[in-house]
Amino acid sequence: MSDPAADYAARREGWRTMDLDAARRRVDALVPELNRHNRLYHELAAPEIDDREYDLLFRELEVLEQRFPDLRRADSPTARVGGAPVDKLPPFEHRVPMLSLGNAFSADELVEFDERCKRFLGDDAPAVIRYVVEPKLDGLAMELVYQDGRLVAAGTRGDGQTGETVTHTVRTIRTVPLRLDPAGDPPPTLSVRGEVLFELAGFEAMNAAREARGEKLYENPRNTAAGTIRQLDPGPASRRPLLFMAHSAGEGIDAPAHSVLLQRIARLGFQINPHNRVCEGIEQVVAAIEEIGRLRHDLPYEIDGAVVKVDDTALQDALGFVTRSPRWATAYKYPPDRVQTPLDDVEYSVGRTGVLTPVAKLSPVRVGGVTVRNATLHNEHQMQRSMRVFDQAAGAARVDADGDELRTGLRHGDVVVLQRAGDVIPQVLGVIDAPDRETRPLHAFPSTCPVCGHEVVREENPKEPDKVSIRCPNRLGCRAQLEAALRHFVSRRAMDVEGLGEKLVTQLVDEELVARPSDLYALEARVLENLDRMGRKSADNLVDALQQSKARPLDRAVFALGIPLVGEATARDLATAFGSIDGIMDADEAALLKVDGVGPDVARRVLEFFGDPRNREEIGLLKAAGVEFPEVEVHESAGEQPLTGMVAVITGTLPTMSRDEAKALLTAAGAKVTGSVSKKTSFLLAGEAAGSKLTKAQDLGVPIIDEAGMMRLLGGAALGEVADG
Repeated sequence: MSDPAADYAARREGWRTMDLDAARRRVDALVPELNRHNRLYHELAAPEIDDREYDLLFRELEVLEQRFPDLRRADSPTARVGGAPVDKLPPFEHRVPMLSLGNAFSADELVEFDERCKRFLGDDAPAVIRYVVEPKLDGLAMELVYQDGRLVAAGTRGDGQTGETVTHTVRTIRTVPLRLDPAGDPPPTLSVRGEVLFELAGFEAMNAAREARGEKLYENPRNTAAGTIRQLDPGPASRRPLLFMAHSAGEGIDAPAHSVLLQRIARLGFQINPHNRVCEGIEQVVAAIEEIGRLRHDLPYEIDGAVVKVDDTALQDALGFVTRSPRWATAYKYPPDRVQTPLDDVEYSVGRTGVLTPVAKLSPVRVGGVTVRNATLHNEHQMQRSMRVFDQAAGAARVDADGDELRTGLRHGDVVVLQRAGDVIPQVLGVIDAPDRETRPLHAFPSTCPVCGHEVVREENPKEPDKVSIRCPNRLGCRAQLEAALRHFVSRRAMDVEGLGEKLVTQLVDEELVARPSDLYALEARVLENLDRMGRKSADNLVDALQQSKARPLDRAVFALGIPLVGEATARDLATAFGSIDGIMDADEAALLKVDGVGPDVARRVLEFFGDPRNREEIGLLKAAGVEFPEVEVHESAGEQPLTGMVAVITGTLPTMSRDEAKALLTAAGAKVTGSVSKKTSFLLAGEAAGSKLTKAQDLGVPIIDEAGMMRLLGGAALGEVADG
């Protein structure tokens, strides 16, 4: 039996003594060979050699490239192992826009999609449309650009027109070809689109290693992949189990069908999804989607649905596009997963306004692509009276003799049914019934604040008896409320103090440097520089940022105070109605109720806030510290504004401005901007990647406009002239 150490020493000596010509021949053999093994291992799961033999070949290439740097090829696998960090992420312009897809949530909606395609095609519609069904990969959308067969750029989707250049990190992913396979006859210029994903086994192993080191775990693969790719340093990307899976091309390949395009892409060296299906007609599409749904939890990567595309390219061209998406494709979204897990305990968080919120502490369980340990229970009523009762199968909730769902409260030792609402927020749906449930005690709200120990108060809403609030009234004396109030005060939409994040706020409270917002303005650089992760420059910058925040507009300063029920829009209404902080403080109920957007509940909260001498004292201290609360012109005739009386909702990514900027324009024109679509919504301003709000607006018949339409609306055009038909 040979000695591994001696064998390696002999190999290494041979690499070190090889002359230039021999090294050139060896490098030209090693690079394609290693790239082939990479593809066999990562894409086809069919390795031909073991890990040690691969590592030895890789090490040989490294040694030869170190000895003869001019031999390093652009497609060398060693080029994937990190590199120099970049200073910033430059913009990436998509020559062909990366559009979003409409959504379908049922087989009936898929049939409607098929019927729409046929109606639009008219006499040119075939009796049966051929489709391609693909798993909808839950990753970071990416475009790769190749010139003369070599990778030259990689960019994120961004707003569909402009993304971020991330070539330095993407080139480290082993399933990204650095040079296209010549056997696939690559075009001179090619852009290929797909998703960057985590291999789930590798993601879990990475999290297990972090847990062993006592580090915070990554929440989910998609966000972690996005964060990894957007780092300036390519090192982390090179060490993480990322993969790129291609699903389309932006330009460079003309193919008669999408299925043919996928074959061309695969021949060039890209990994495509093995579960793609070509379907004759919508019935086969539905069957394919059901099959992918059954496979969903056994796949080695995350998916969140399936994508249906018309296969024939000529039909795609005839169908064309609507404002934000192709008519020839749609995304089917699977219903959220439900899982069962033991309820370990119920703890209580204390928010900025002192309201106690119950939080279910769960035995860790994976649902919808993330490991869930906590789930908010919202209020006392949900926790103690409104939980649905499920049988062990966790199918439909149990009902009584009248057909009404049974309701119960959470008890110690319960097993709960959990889902991620919209595949995002963990939601406790109910409990699993058990013979001994009634013998176990109910979880009950505490009588004192879990943070400061102050006795809590119960606030009932006569109009909504199910929405009882249990609150700690010790506003400035409760650490949880103080930290939350400070974070809100310095947040971007309030006083916008750059450099004052959550961890620093906690330090300031821990060190007893700040006990109320006005204390922030007494902070000195010589004190701040001694805090963790702070130096003199950071301290000076923070003091400068605090100084700049003193001149924030009146509405933002009012919002920063944290008055219950007073959001950005209401703060703006109060500022324009009364013109000064003193005017708002001295307003009586009758005056407050005259303000658009202020109802009895808001008026009561405003009166309570300014009726508390401690809050008035704090405003005096803020003024003394130099906070200006600048006065504004009082608007008594809002009716002259072009959008007065309209209710707007904004969703998606706009092409030339942020949503905050659009909101400011709409508000200045008299519109009220809200966060959810309802029958009262006058119009939806929709950008790229618009999601559920767009679907709801379409269902309700709410007019939909884009950014260009908004600008025309602001210029005096009628809503009917600028809305989508």
